[in-house]
Amino acid sequence: MSLIGHDAAVEAFREAIGGGRLHHAWLVAGPQGIGKARFAEAAALRYLAEGIGPVEAPGLDLPDDHPTVRYVAAGSHPDYRRLERLYREKTGDQARGVTVDQVRGLQTLFATTPSFSTRRAVVIDAIDDLERSGANALLKNLEEPPTDTLFLLVSHAPGRLLPTIRSRCRTLRLGLLGEAHMQAIIRRERPEADDAEIAALVGVGGGAPGQALRFAGLDIAGLDAAIDAIARGGDPTNAGRSALAKSLALKSAQPRYEAFLERAPARIAAAARTAPVADLAAILPLEAQARSLAGSALRLSLDPQATVFGLGGLLAALAPITGDAKPGSTRRR
Repeated sequence: MSLIGHDAAVEAFREAIGGGRLHHAWLVAGPQGIGKARFAEAAALRYLAEGIGPVEAPGLDLPDDHPTVRYVAAGSHPDYRRLERLYREKTGDQARGVTVDQVRGLQTLFATTPSFSTRRAVVIDAIDDLERSGANALLKNLEEPPTDTLFLLVSHAPGRLLPTIRSRCRTLRLGLLGEAHMQAIIRRERPEADDAEIAALVGVGGGAPGQALRFAGLDIAGLDAAIDAIARGGDPTNAGRSALAKSLALKSAQPRYEAFLERAPARIAAAARTAPVADLAAILPLEAQARSLAGSALRLSLDPQATVFGLGGLLAALAPITGDAKPGSTRRR
């Protein structure tokens, strides 16, 4: 599958391979949801594939029928390892971090020479999730890297990593994607989505397709419209927030409820970003209250209906500040 976007990063990696200057460890950094893990895997597979022979495809692409693609997809490529948080069947969730045992397990890969390719590749998604003991174990491999082995470490917050790990990596920063690339990725991942849904997902994604796809199929455009109506009109009869609270309290509406917990504070934050300075003293406390309530809703198992109604009240409080609820008023921003 072709990698969409991040052209500058692709070019930098391709130059390093072609020029014989490929660093053994790359820190693939940037905001969450922009495709860092997909980039790291594409780079790893291209590196392995070129260890077999020349590849005609551009960038980091590989044909779907290339042996490297097929072996990795089957989880049987002997020269490739991907470390990520393990799924726990008993609890139905993921482990808190990548463990030291997973890192130590790489030694079986390094104990023999590459067998399918002439190279080896390791992807860690994400290095931020690595336990401290695991980080120390990995550091030994980065300090004395096995021959023809490439490490690709995905990081959302590289500043929090051990300085000794950062210093042994070449940092490759990936940025937010533009609208055209966002649309292309969402269309590929959600071929059934119509133009209206794609436009809504591009809007909520903010340049991060992973973030956008979390909201796929939830009618985010309709949810944002309901939020905006309360924020603009003030909801003087409580009808808007009551209807929204009742609909999002249904068990079947849980994913949409969780989306509301993100979108409501985001709407207040958007008002703050464009408000006159004189209004900020009134808007910023609303944003702080909204983020606090939304942030604790799932963690504390708060009643969804009461939570939505409470956030609706904070949204409604925007209207008299911005002037939207006044008869004949025009927005000042």
